[in-house]
Amino acid sequence: MRNKAFTVFVVLFLLLNASDPASGRKKDRVIGFYNVENLFDTTHDENKNDYDFLPEGRNEWTEDKYEKKLSNIASVVRGMKERNKVWHTVLGVAEIENSHVLEDLVARPEIAKAGYKFVHYEGPDRRGIDVALLYRPKEFKLLESKAIPFDFDSGIEFEYDELAKRSFKTRDVLMARGLIDGEMFAIYVAHTPSRVGGKGGDLRGRSCEIIRDDAMRQEKMYPGIKVVVMGDMNDNPSDPSQTEYLHARESMEAVGEGDFFSPFISMHKDGYGTEEFRGEWNIFDIIVVNKALCERQRKSFSIKACEKGIYYGGVFIEPYMVQQTGPYQGTPKRTFSEGRFNDGYSDHYPTYIVVSKKKR
Repeated sequence: MRNKAFTVFVVLFLLLNASDPASGRKKDRVIGFYNVENLFDTTHDENKNDYDFLPEGRNEWTEDKYEKKLSNIASVVRGMKERNKVWHTVLGVAEIENSHVLEDLVARPEIAKAGYKFVHYEGPDRRGIDVALLYRPKEFKLLESKAIPFDFDSGIEFEYDELAKRSFKTRDVLMARGLIDGEMFAIYVAHTPSRVGGKGGDLRGRSCEIIRDDAMRQEKMYPGIKVVVMGDMNDNPSDPSQTEYLHARESMEAVGEGDFFSPFISMHKDGYGTEEFRGEWNIFDIIVVNKALCERQRKSFSIKACEKGIYYGGVFIEPYMVQQTGPYQGTPKRTFSEGRFNDGYSDHYPTYIVVSKKKR
């Protein structure tokens, strides 16, 4: 199974390196997402299950390891800038412990020139991980942000009983509204409930329902607003949480009012992946856009093909991000492997889209 996974990677890598990245023109903007896999600092935060990521913890998480992790993540962000010729205007991240690690990340010399600021809210997740949004103030003028908590106020029939519902905790969804070159955008960053035990489809469906409901309110309040939803959805692009609850569609032609275009549906069908589990490649790191970003109008942003002129989404992979040896050969080079520090990056590859204004 590992050999098969490695072969898939090689094909993906060749495709990606033959692709047409963002041109770097002034009106191109790159919007991305990256699950950075357990970015914890080395000190304990009260009410957080961060004990494995302490110097005396199971991972023996020292300052040296923490600094290497920061450097690795920053190197990937820098690598994406070199590929696309421009820094991300906004970059959603998942699995960060607190604002301290974000401060350390944006200050890394690899990316300090980008001048990133960030939006982050402490959430209730039992693992102690949150989502956040990095943004460049010169390109994204932040107007409003909020954390949207999970709730069970839905017609979905949940597997949880009332007691389980009361004790359930998961990541909040982050919403940041702002202006890119004068146009209104609402950016959502999510990390939906886990697949552990083969469960949680109802919970992920509810998470996407919550996102869509809020996005529809934004569209009502700000007609013409561009909406981007991104995150580790713990589901593939064609799964019900995406197609039924988020209303994600495979083609722009199929996108109606209240729908989203998901470029990663066709990419997953064609063999692309962002993470591997038991020999199967998934795209859990999904970015979708609303109808307003599918419509090509003069002097207005719309989503642009960024993979060989065919695909409207990108998966960023470089050889240094790939495990080159051992049983996980050909998969993302993670921070720990078989219980040992692996000096890796993440168990996910980042994804991105490009939005652009027409020249004329």
